[in-house]
Amino acid sequence: MRGLTDTIVRRWWAIAIVILALAGAMGVTSALGEATRTAASTDQLPVDSDSAKAAQLRERLPEAKGSTAVVLFTREGGRLSTADVAAIETRARELPGGGRIPLQRSDDGSAALAVVPVAAESATDTSKAVADIRSTAKQGLPDGVTAQVTGPAAVQADLAKVFDGANTRLLIATASVVALLLVITYRSPVLWLVPLIVVGVADRLSAVVATHVLSAFGLVWDESTIGILSVLVFGAGTDYALLLISRYRDELRRHDDRREAMSLALRRTAEAVLSSAVTVVVGLLTLALSLFPATRGLGVACAVGVVVAAAFVLVVLPAALVCFGRWVFWPKVPHVGEDALADGHSLWRRVGDRVAAHPKRVIGVTLVILAAMAAGLFAVDTGLKQSDQFLQKPEAIAAGERLARSFPAGSADPAVIVTTGDAERVRTAAAGVEGVASARVVNTGSGVTEVDAVISAAPGTEEATQAVRALRAAVAPIAQTHVGGTEAVALDQAEASSRDRFVILPLVLGLVLLALGLLLRSVVAPIVLVTTVVATYLASVGASWWIFTKVFDFSALDDSAPLFAFVFLVALGVDYNIFLVTRAREESRTHGSRAGMLRGLAATGGVITSAGILLAAVFAVLGVLPLVVLAQIGVIICIGVLLDTLVVRTLLVPAIGIVLGDRFWWPRRPHPVGPGTAQTGAPGPGSEASDSGLDRTSNMAATRA
Repeated sequence: MRGLTDTIVRRWWAIAIVILALAGAMGVTSALGEATRTAASTDQLPVDSDSAKAAQLRERLPEAKGSTAVVLFTREGGRLSTADVAAIETRARELPGGGRIPLQRSDDGSAALAVVPVAAESATDTSKAVADIRSTAKQGLPDGVTAQVTGPAAVQADLAKVFDGANTRLLIATASVVALLLVITYRSPVLWLVPLIVVGVADRLSAVVATHVLSAFGLVWDESTIGILSVLVFGAGTDYALLLISRYRDELRRHDDRREAMSLALRRTAEAVLSSAVTVVVGLLTLALSLFPATRGLGVACAVGVVVAAAFVLVVLPAALVCFGRWVFWPKVPHVGEDALADGHSLWRRVGDRVAAHPKRVIGVTLVILAAMAAGLFAVDTGLKQSDQFLQKPEAIAAGERLARSFPAGSADPAVIVTTGDAERVRTAAAGVEGVASARVVNTGSGVTEVDAVISAAPGTEEATQAVRALRAAVAPIAQTHVGGTEAVALDQAEASSRDRFVILPLVLGLVLLALGLLLRSVVAPIVLVTTVVATYLASVGASWWIFTKVFDFSALDDSAPLFAFVFLVALGVDYNIFLVTRAREESRTHGSRAGMLRGLAATGGVITSAGILLAAVFAVLGVLPLVVLAQIGVIICIGVLLDTLVVRTLLVPAIGIVLGDRFWWPRRPHPVGPGTAQTGAPGPGSEASDSGLDRTSNMAATRA
């Protein structure tokens, strides 16, 4: 390892590494670009679900490549007059496609609707078609009559609008937050640029490599995949950079030669960074077991991104930093002879001393706080309705709500029954289901028939879900008959999300526990660390629920939010514990378990806090996209990371380590090398004196290493 780190920081090697890495990454990015793919109708549908089978069967129909839009004409506060209806009929005939069925009027006379087929092969084409429909429908209407467009195509168009330029906005917002926090952290006009440029290049390379890997394995990705990938690469990459730079600054206080200081800092940091990266990658790859194709792609893409980020931080960043002198830290330039972080009486050492004075009390109070925050779990409701998925209500959702006041609620988005059997038998069976207002054959060809069944209940309600279940039961005896549509998809997604949580959550915990056990070669420490991270997750979800319901007025958590938040929070939350305990283990070899934990906290407290605040802010940036699910994931992870950084890692883990002493590392025991060092976790006579008296020994041992 020493030979490798010495090579990376050697003068000409360092320059060559920086030039080749940055130029090569930019060359690959510009030459290859991100891979592209054509979206499929089953991308967001659980594998082998009834709705996925319906979508696959529907592709055989002549008009399979497309959807439908519903144009709703209304006169608020009154009935449509004969002249209004005549004008609306004229306008409906001029709509693209001329309408699938004749104009329908509501019983109360205040509204009329026209169903328009939208033959589009992509989200972009759908958006253009819906824009044309909206423009045409709103022209030349009588005063007081309004036209709004809803239906599956309009919802898809409004969703696509959310992501129009979203990745660019998200990248700019993320990079800006990272830059601001780096400036605040280093208080240097130059230093922050180095990690930002390195991580920024790694981010662009990650997007290219990840999409080509996904394409090679036939995996699914969409606009949100690249956005979340960028957030993760910037967050994790900057965290690793902060840890390396902090250790480099520390070693510059002990070594005249900056290359020697960086070589030692890199060796000491590499274990923690590699262990963290492996843990995160393992956790993310569990998403490949999801029933959702898009989730599988997201897990693999993010795993690729973390690998690229870690490689750039461990190879390119140290080479780049040693190309500059100590002046890069100006105005706080480290000088030989200054106290190292573990040796001084910093804020974090004082916090550690307070924890060490009453560790059991700290454990009790912290657990009570986490339990109180987690109490919100008992009120959590999952299953976000389509109408509640946008932070700002788009036209398609508003029109759908207005339509439900004059027509059966499911008129804009009926259940879709696709069959290769007797079409009339399917239609009759569907029409006889309780909760179904009407059923009609709307498309046929290539031996496949599509039947639309209008559900009376409002979308997203339990009654609508029960109607879908009843429809499926009614048509089950007819071979090759499947029920799709928005309500059926929501039902399948809820069931698949429940299965994913049941399978993936325990697997993530088991794999992270195994990774920590191999890293620390301990049994007790990994169990403690994983348990604290789970407690953090439960507290963050519980606290977030009150924020969602009392502040943002969300009706429920999206089905996917708990799983994504858990995987990201557990994988990333363990990072900070790894940073802490690897340094504590290193210090324990010289100073014993109790003093080692305190010195580890003093040495890593500042950098971990900076990294945690930065990561929390980066995930909060997901709120720039007006989708509730991304906002929910961002808030849960933001709260969880802050809890883990400021409470769990600062108070709870050190307190548990102090109480357990050498048992924290069982079955291994630290082997102090200094005379008179306390061997147990309990403070003995003169323990504080021994701790301070061994500072010089620690410095000498580190220099020899």
